[in-house]
Amino acid sequence: MNRVVRRVLVPLVAVLVGLLPGVVAVQQAHAAKMTHSQATAIFRAAGITWSSSGNCSDWNNSTCTSFTNINDTTVYGVRTLKRSSGCAINLTGGTETGHAGGTYSHRNGYKVDFSTYTCVGNYIRANFTRIANRGDGAAQWRSGAGNIYALESNHWDVTYYNCGGC
Repeated sequence: MNRVVRRVLVPLVAVLVGLLPGVVAVQQAHAAKMTHSQATAIFRAAGITWSSSGNCSDWNNSTCTSFTNINDTTVYGVRTLKRSSGCAINLTGGTETGHAGGTYSHRNGYKVDFSTYTCVGNYIRANFTRIANRGDGAAQWRSGAGNIYALESNHWDVTYYNCGGC
């Protein structure tokens, strides 16, 4: 029941609250964790690809791209972006070791990295709100659901607080 409430009410509240200037709804509830296999099955079905410099998925190897212990809201958030934008999305980073720490980190299942394809970049810039640069200088955009898209030098670094209307 909690999953149904999260999938229906949170996006509705995000839309309603998003109508108020300067207010963004961000769900910070505990997300369910997925295995690498569960996440890749959903990505594959949605036409989302992934790659790694090491051609592997070991979450203890920084050259791999792993989705072990990724939040379900992150997986469904990527799927929502794919469906909304109609763009190709290639994930290049997940929960594997080697990323910065913190509560809303890759390792804790909140973040993914994906390639800087023109289509998805144009979609983010046209449909999300430009916000202040991150501390490291990365330009950032906030979706209506409150998820943060940061443009790093060669990829998008995205923090999913919720699934963005999945």
